[in-house]
Amino acid sequence: MHDVLVRIRKEFKIYITALFLVVIAELIGTISFQVGWGKIVLFPMLFALIMAVLLGPDLLGFFKMEESKAASTLVLVAITPFMAKLGILAGGNISKLVALGPALILQEFGNLGTMFLSIPVALLLGMKRETIGACYSINRETNLGLSIHVFGPDSAETRGTLTIYIIGSVIGTVYMGFLASLMASTKLFHPLALGMASGVGSGSMMAASTATLANIYPEYANDIFMLGGASDMLTGITGVYMGMFVAIPLAKWLYNFLEPKLGKKSRGGIGQ
Repeated sequence: MHDVLVRIRKEFKIYITALFLVVIAELIGTISFQVGWGKIVLFPMLFALIMAVLLGPDLLGFFKMEESKAASTLVLVAITPFMAKLGILAGGNISKLVALGPALILQEFGNLGTMFLSIPVALLLGMKRETIGACYSINRETNLGLSIHVFGPDSAETRGTLTIYIIGSVIGTVYMGFLASLMASTKLFHPLALGMASGVGSGSMMAASTATLANIYPEYANDIFMLGGASDMLTGITGVYMGMFVAIPLAKWLYNFLEPKLGKKSRGGIGQ
């Protein structure tokens, strides 16, 4: 009990600031605007995230690095009630999950398609073997562990994975909220398909995406949350095996095939 009280005292600044940011974000409310053929919807959670990033040690410096690390561990605590709600929704709609089972499993193969875009871009930007680690997955905690296991902690591939992990931690949630809103505005995909696609293997990113979609499609809100949570869970389970046996070998092959063609067009490179 004493240790808990000591920790609360140390993290009191984080709790109070978080409360103020939530209040400010809620006062701002939801903002939407048209961008070309798409509509961007900005939700209070996005404003809170942006303000929190600005207060970090690398920008305004309101929070020190130690406080930032402490705050990162609280994300799981904050998102746990939401994950519990997803579990309850999934249990109450088990028949729908069974009916959509093949689609939920096969969507993991769809995640591989991003490599065909990201690897050429990375090579044109001058990246070398970091490209493999950076582009084979969304690069969350499990993927970071997998890269260390496969390539080693000091390898260029692991540096690539770690780089995307950090970037995803900073802007991933905001990006997923934007992307969900933009995809919904196109009317090209069914709301349930978008909800399923929200399960990318990151609880916070999935929460941002499904919350955005639920606001846009309130009549599908429960199903969107259910499918997003189930998809995220399956991605976490199957992602390691998909990464080890399919994604990493495919990324290596694409790198070896494209690097002689695209790598020579870039200036210099990193990780040579």
